Amino acid sequence: MYYEHYYGGMNFIWWAIWLVMIFWIFAIPYDIPGQRKQKDKPLDILKKRFVSGKITLKEYEEIKQNIEKS
Repeated sequence: MYYEHYYGGMNFIWWAIWLVMIFWIFAIPYDIPGQRKQKDKPLDILKKRFVSGKITLKEYEEIKQNIEKS
């Protein structure tokens, strides 16, 4: 049989839909809920510990200086 306007057995619109879906899967930003997340940076972890009260201001400043040196 001869299929007019078909590319590899699929209509051009279906190819476009597949390409958009593949692009969306790999190019979406990291901050969308339920998706991949970037690892927290050491300063972010330190800030969270300080805000939650797990460390004092003095400890925060000492650790922050050590992180910035390295």
